[in-house]
Amino acid sequence: MNFHTRKWVKPEDLNPNHSLFGGRLLQWIDEEAVIYAIVQLENPYVVTKFISEINFIKAPRQGDIIEIGILATNFGRTSLTMRCEVRNMLTREPILHIDKLVFVNLDAEGMPTPHGKTAITYIKDRLVTKEISLDSATNNAGGESPSGT
Repeated sequence: MNFHTRKWVKPEDLNPNHSLFGGRLLQWIDEEAVIYAIVQLENPYVVTKFISEINFIKAPRQGDIIEIGILATNFGRTSLTMRCEVRNMLTREPILHIDKLVFVNLDAEGMPTPHGKTAITYIKDRLVTKEISLDSATNNAGGESPSGT
């Protein structure tokens, strides 16, 4: 599981019990997960379809720094399913667990559309592929044949 996003629990994030308001944490999770889905599916038109049971394990307090971890678990035809864990960054104590978050890939008209993805890809790997493609296109644009003759 990759933990990329960190949040500092501030006074405006608290509920009347002086712990992190659950709705705020869910907002942060949904935002992190949809960004992950957008990057993986390479499409800005992605929506939240389903969030399974949410297991709150321990309530963060003001001043805590939490980490949100997301892991892709399944690529469907038009969907991406993930798992989420939230933990205290300093103590590594678990805060929350969600078994299933499902996001759907949409076209520009808002209809589900196949994404063609089957596995996690990393931006660094995509950049290398695009650089190779750009280099090939630049060389071919100069009148050279792909074989260099």
